[in-house]
Amino acid sequence: MAIMVNLDVVMAQRKMTLSQLSEQVDITLANLSILKNNKAKAVRFSTLEAICAALDCQPGDILVYVPDGKE
Repeated sequence: MAIMVNLDVVMAQRKMTLSQLSEQVDITLANLSILKNNKAKAVRFSTLEAICAALDCQPGDILVYVPDGKE
């Protein structure tokens, strides 16, 4: 996978649980879990914007490009 999601890292830095983020962003725990575990195939900009607002971060803090073979 070339794009890695570091949502768990940013959440840990902010001391926020998945449940707390789910409530703030108004996204189901299941969908956040899919994103957190790098299982998502796509992310809506509105979702990314809401997550960044809740975590007070930039998209680049959450999404990281990793060249193939360097995961």
